Amino acid sequence: MIFASDNAGPVHPQIMERVIAANDGYAMSYGADPIMDEVRQAIRTQFEAPEAAVYLVATGTAANALSLACYAQPWQTVFCSPVAHIQEDECNAPEFYSGGAKLTLVPGGDTMTPAALRGAIAAQEVRGVHGPQRGPVSITQASERGGVYDLRTLKDLTAVAKDYDLPVHMDGARFANALVALGCTPAEMTWRAGVDVLCLGGTKNGCMGVEAVVFFDPDKVWEFELRRKRAAHLFSKHRYLSAQMAGYLENGLWLELAEQTNDAAARLAAGLRDAGADFLHEPQANMIFASFPRATHQRLHEAGAKYYIWEGTLDGTDPDETLAARLVCDWSCTPAQVDQFLSLF
Repeated sequence: MIFASDNAGPVHPQIMERVIAANDGYAMSYGADPIMDEVRQAIRTQFEAPEAAVYLVATGTAANALSLACYAQPWQTVFCSPVAHIQEDECNAPEFYSGGAKLTLVPGGDTMTPAALRGAIAAQEVRGVHGPQRGPVSITQASERGGVYDLRTLKDLTAVAKDYDLPVHMDGARFANALVALGCTPAEMTWRAGVDVLCLGGTKNGCMGVEAVVFFDPDKVWEFELRRKRAAHLFSKHRYLSAQMAGYLENGLWLELAEQTNDAAARLAAGLRDAGADFLHEPQANMIFASFPRATHQRLHEAGAKYYIWEGTLDGTDPDETLAARLVCDWSCTPAQVDQFLSLF
């Protein structure tokens, strides 16, 4: 009953097998391995983007911060949700790697609206040399609270950015979960919607530790290579990153795992709803934010369940007080695990 994070799950056997196979003999370093050629071709084919530039790093923070740094000058600001990973969970890495660019938080909640984004952009560049200049827009898909932008909203957000000639970055740590939730193609959710660079997550969806940075805009490719090397995120034994991503993409595994994950979360959400839980956000992908009584939380934790109390504290005197929880399913979560958790309500 591990629902703390999709980072806590194991590596999928197919991906591990590719890593083991890559360990045979010698391979050129720094991304010149033949497996990386396979990865580039797979992403270009699946995204219908034959000219896309594809790079690998080991962490989502590196992917986000280095790609954003290619678009954000030190005197500019990045527009994002107040709960975006780049705002709440990356220890100012985007600011560091960009040399000091600010983050401007678009008013609202988990996901941005086009109107709020337009207002936030319009409010900048009003103080001349004294204030931050407008920089890239960063969209998280799926969002940090489990929301999924539909294609119409994505296009409306990127249209606002393009009205101001601003590039669009997508944090896709849970990109596959959003993709299967919408039932669209990778192209429809990225470059056809106006996205310039995507950070395609693998770690949270069955990989050991690999993220792809996919540039649909060729102008920033060499800069990214330089920034990745300067930031010490260019692996010498790169084939072990390549092997993970190759195994992840092979035969549609990445989508299969995301579908399994979303199905587990849907089963969990349905059971929680039947048990009378309230939802802070409507579940759309593999994350659930739900409130239920402290006594139930205590019973679950005593039985070995692992998840985060989001609001409130587990210790307390009122057993009926409701506490909010964050529950995250990963690819290995089984119906039996979900049902065991629900049986304790």
